[in-house]
Amino acid sequence: MTSLRSPEALTRARQAARWQRLLPVVPFAVLVVAWLVGWAIVRPSPATLPSVAAVAGRLAELATSGELLAHVGASMGRMALAVTVGVVTGVALGLVVGLNRVVARMVEPLATFFTAISGIVWLPLAIVWFGIGTETVVFIIWNSIFFIVFANTVLGVRSVPPVLEAAVRTLGGGWWHVVRQVIVPGALPHIVSGLRSGIGFAWRALIAAEIIGATAGLGAMIYRAAEYLRSDTIIGGNLVIGLLGLAIDLLILVPIERRTVQRWGLVSAASKV
Repeated sequence: MTSLRSPEALTRARQAARWQRLLPVVPFAVLVVAWLVGWAIVRPSPATLPSVAAVAGRLAELATSGELLAHVGASMGRMALAVTVGVVTGVALGLVVGLNRVVARMVEPLATFFTAISGIVWLPLAIVWFGIGTETVVFIIWNSIFFIVFANTVLGVRSVPPVLEAAVRTLGGGWWHVVRQVIVPGALPHIVSGLRSGIGFAWRALIAAEIIGATAGLGAMIYRAAEYLRSDTIIGGNLVIGLLGLAIDLLILVPIERRTVQRWGLVSAASKV
């Protein structure tokens, strides 16, 4: 027991924890090094594959001019609106379907039918309906995230142990009390997991929809850059998209998922990594 508390053991534990925190950075560092070495050896045309310095310089130029911030703001605004609507509608319908067998028999086949159709397939029709602009992009993103959140909500409702519902009813709880105190909290980990997965698909839908259905946004910026063979802008735009997605996941979604799972007793706080 004494050896475990020795200064050497504590130092090793701190070093191990530090390396654990650095591990996620390693693949990114490898990619950058491979890019640097590969570009130095092959020396491709800047229109084909620009150097790391060229991409960094282009991003700095776009950021300084304010153009990058404007495109990021347009994309994030559409994403926030579409995700909010998608989560609210997906959770609401998922709760109804999960709680009512009759509704489930009617709705689930239809949901399965539309789930098999990629959200981006609706883009041409959405342009006809809404024109070029925010409404079209929001509709495509909503279509991409709604069915994932809906399916996870239904799964979460059905995974709640019946004994918990029976216990609440035994104590005098009514239907609404059961839903509010048992069903929704029990389904919440699945809902949050669905949200985390759905946002990944939402990012892809956002960029694809902006390429054709918008005049501003990261997707529109990338599309215009392709017309002028500006590979530095294309790669820089993709890097910004990836960094935004990673930041949202690590800073918002992962903490929410971790706290939700711990709060409802699926894992203990001591097991948190």
